[in-house]
Formats: sequence, C-alpha cells, structure tokens
Amino acid sequence: MSPEGNDCDSVTSLLQPVPPCVSLRESVQVYKEHCRMAREFHQVKHEISVLEEHKRKLLAEMVEDEKVAVEIARLKEEFRRLTEENRNLVTTHNERAQELERLCLTGGTGPDSS
Repeated sequence: MSPEGNDCDSVTSLLQPVPPCVSLRESVQVYKEHCRMAREFHQVKHEISVLEEHKRKLLAEMVEDEKVAVEIARLKEEFRRLTEENRNLVTTHNERAQELERLCLTGGTGPDSS
C-alpha cells in the first residue's frame, strides 16, 4: 500500500509511480510529488477534452449560423424582388384603370358595349 493510501489509484498505469522506499524521506516526497503531478495531468487532460468538445459544438453552431445567414440573405433578396414586382404590378394596374376610365369617358361606351 502507498504511503498516501489510495491517492494514486485513479492514475493510469503508465503514470503510476513506483512505490517509494518508505525508509527514505526523499523517496516518499518524490512519490507524493509524482502522485500530485499525475493527478494534475489527469485533471488537465480531462479539461482539455471538455474544452475540445465545447469547441466542436461551437464550430457546429457556427456552421449552422452561417447556413441561416445565407438563407436570410436569400429571403431578403426574394422579398426585395417581390416587393419591386408588386410595385410594378400596382403601377400597371393603376395605369390600366385610368386608361379604362378615360376610354369610357371619351368614347361614351363602356367595356360591356358591343
């Protein structure tokens, strides 16, 4: 059993320190330091994997946001085009209505007369 109990049990076997020579104070200190560094390494490795996953999710969101931005731009252009077309149709309708009214007034005949 290690001098610190199960402190190093969670460390992977590759990072598992060699048990100290308990009769040498320096050996026990080196062992404790190794255990601390191994735990810290494990914690940093875990934090890196969490951050990488977060990065992956952010990149996926960014791709989705770009798709949405392209769709918004397309819809804005379609709206602009349809608004212009509507304006032209309203103008044409008004011109034809005025022309019909003039023809009815000047010709004395309505659109129903044959």
